[in-house]
Amino acid sequence: MYFCKIATTAAEFDEIAALNYETFVEEIPQHETNTERRLVDHFHNENTYVVVYKEQQLIGMLAFRDKRPFSVDGKVGGPVEALLATYDTSHLCEIRLLAIRKAYRNGRVFQKLAQAIYTYVYDRGYSAAVISGVTREEKLYRRIGFEAFSETTGTADAAFIPMILTRANCLQMQQQIRLEPMNFYPGPVAQTQLTHSALSHRSLAFEELYAKMQQKLCTLTNARHVSTLVGSGTLANDVMLGQLKAVVGAQRGLILANGEFGERLQKQAMHWGLNFDSHQVAWGAAFDAQKIRQNIIAKSYSWLVFVQGETSTGFWNGDLIEALADIDIHICIDGISSIGATPVDISRCLLATAVSGKAIGALSGLAFVFSNEHFTKNDAPLYSNLVHYQQQKLPFTLPAYLVANVVEALAHYPARFDVLNTRFKTLEQSAFARYKLSDAQGYPMIVSYQLPTEFLEIARLNGLLLHDESGYLKKQGLAQISIIGPQFDEAFKRLQRVFEWYQQVK
Repeated sequence: MYFCKIATTAAEFDEIAALNYETFVEEIPQHETNTERRLVDHFHNENTYVVVYKEQQLIGMLAFRDKRPFSVDGKVGGPVEALLATYDTSHLCEIRLLAIRKAYRNGRVFQKLAQAIYTYVYDRGYSAAVISGVTREEKLYRRIGFEAFSETTGTADAAFIPMILTRANCLQMQQQIRLEPMNFYPGPVAQTQLTHSALSHRSLAFEELYAKMQQKLCTLTNARHVSTLVGSGTLANDVMLGQLKAVVGAQRGLILANGEFGERLQKQAMHWGLNFDSHQVAWGAAFDAQKIRQNIIAKSYSWLVFVQGETSTGFWNGDLIEALADIDIHICIDGISSIGATPVDISRCLLATAVSGKAIGALSGLAFVFSNEHFTKNDAPLYSNLVHYQQQKLPFTLPAYLVANVVEALAHYPARFDVLNTRFKTLEQSAFARYKLSDAQGYPMIVSYQLPTEFLEIARLNGLLLHDESGYLKKQGLAQISIIGPQFDEAFKRLQRVFEWYQQVK
């Protein structure tokens, strides 16, 4: 198996110098020979080297550099911008020293390097990349999206074509040589097909489809009602809190937070003018149910809001519903990452929220607000007024293809619970377990880890994307693996192989 990484060790830099010599002294006579048979590039200290391994042997490389002047500037006799008037040159980088040992010059090795080019150039925001392409590989360069922007330069034995790879062509390269990465995101969830794109939301067929979705959602959660909006989980929570305000008025409540989304609920509640106290513990820490119970009784709180499955940490807070079962209090939960991940009974809740594009596994775009009471009062704007949704069967336009997609996703329940639980156990028993944020109870949707930054980069270079780019995750030094994607089983096997290899070479 082939692996890709950024070179960091002295041993790797020595291997790079040896491969550099083999390629650009012995094979392409561009530099003088020496007895050490090593060639250290004159931009070595400014280069970022991406190397390809066959198990433990370094067999290929290329270098990135974005400090001017570029080597290609010298080859064309001046700054390349003069020859690139029709291209975006606002943030250029240069690709250099592309070399593969002769015994390994096959499509798979080059594909790994092409994947690195895409990851480095496109994901890091470069407007384009330039390269001095050897003439004998011109066809290969053009196949993956490079375009010549100047005449051939160099000598007869070492001829080069100045070429450029734009962002648009970088995307085409990804598609052409099948570089679509596999991800472990908690949403959106990849879809294979969409239907009903032309079905009117005012037709009888749509009403039947919509009713089927509502019935399935209520059965899944044991809720009496569900209202559907076009939007995100943040919208669903805003609608929930707005309806809560209409019910409780000035009565004081409690909002719990042990992660990003609990803290977000508190901010949203402040905007609604809800009267509440905050109970906050550290990210990744469990709530003391008995302490919360005593606090509710002592201060006569009339309502409680919390995140059932805290996505930012992979923490499960759902047991609180059972712990407070005998207390007369309005409970509202953010179930955005829990509903669909594990059996959830919200019959004791006043309100709860979910979305289509998380654990349920459908396309993103629909927000669900579950309720167990019929409401008659709400001063919220019309689109976010839950009373309006309960009074009218279809108050606003809903895309039929999204509704049909949710119906299709819900057809996989309850069997999907077993699938997700099996995947969750696989994660819990894997080599990643030692990096888990906490030993406290998780749930079958996502797990948070404190993984080495170098490994996250290696995973990305090898087409495996963990959930680590969100600002709140970077701030906490967390990376997450979600299990809800359709490619999880295959992707996780690849991730484990890359991790095993990383443990051997680090």
